Amino acid sequence: MTVKELQSILNHQFDNQTLLEQALTHRSYLNEHPDYPLGHNERLEFLGDAVLDFVVSDMLFERFPEMSEGRMTRLRAALVRTETLAKLARQFGLGDMIRMARGEEDSGGRQRKTNLCNTFEAVIGALYLDDGIDAVHEFVVPLLEPLLEQVLQSAADKDDKSRFQEWSQAETGITPSYHTIHSEGEDHDKMFTVEVRMGDKVVGWGTGKSKQSAEQAAAMAALAELVDI
Repeated sequence: MTVKELQSILNHQFDNQTLLEQALTHRSYLNEHPDYPLGHNERLEFLGDAVLDFVVSDMLFERFPEMSEGRMTRLRAALVRTETLAKLARQFGLGDMIRMARGEEDSGGRQRKTNLCNTFEAVIGALYLDDGIDAVHEFVVPLLEPLLEQVLQSAADKDDKSRFQEWSQAETGITPSYHTIHSEGEDHDKMFTVEVRMGDKVVGWGTGKSKQSAEQAAAMAALAELVDI
């Protein structure tokens, strides 16, 4: 696929085509082509990441006027996570378009999720610089709306422990851990108290007639405290 063909797929003709070419250039390419004049895509990726966060935040803010900040944060994290953006990059065939070093390619770089995600974000950054925020909105929102419906349906089916783990990993990179701190009662009628920690910090606790139910209660408390559900 050529850059011209990619512009047709993206439904945007770049006034500054070098922006798109730079967005498709992995850092490793410069190791083999030190005189390549456009540079790699990491600055565009940085910009595209921020622009994408804004556009998705705006989409959620307008679509869900009564939704809490915490839930919008979780939805945004699900929509802009690496796996989601890598999937969109594959949809547009970006993996085949990336300029990269032979070693990076031979090691599976064209299919690596981080490369695909980063390239997609760089393309968003290039689109923003070429034609502004409205062009990004017109491009991104139709792509993400079907994914949003899937995320909403999936979230409705998840328990509090799963929801809290997804939020914690997306926002902090930490997997919560659960610790039984107390139990009392006879074997047939025990009551457990469990605390949930993010790293060394206790962020919630709960009680239940089983460790599992106590963990769910602790996760629900943490969600209420940290995520504003």
